[in-house]
Amino acid sequence: MNKRQPRPKSSPNPPPPASDPSLVVERVQTGVRLEKRILKVLKGLAELTDLSLGDLLEGIVLHAFEGKAPFGPATLQKITELKRIYGLDLDARASHRLRESTAETGEK
Repeated sequence: MNKRQPRPKSSPNPPPPASDPSLVVERVQTGVRLEKRILKVLKGLAELTDLSLGDLLEGIVLHAFEGKAPFGPATLQKITELKRIYGLDLDARASHRLRESTAETGEK
């Protein structure tokens, strides 16, 4: 009868040096609901920067978690143009005030 050896407890590792070209991660599929025009701008930006939508969102979130701005002036200019193209007139002040229309939620 073979007994399994207990797994060693994982210890927190320091982050790899910035020169490390890649990190192995586990990704999961998620069903996130986003405002339609925000999603269009994000998809457009992902296309312009040659990133997947998931990679773009991960980068934005990792920057935000450190209190850093995720975009430089040139990218912000692209975002402004995409917002114009897709009619996105929302800004950060709207972030906690968004609610779905009754047609979207099925409310009467």
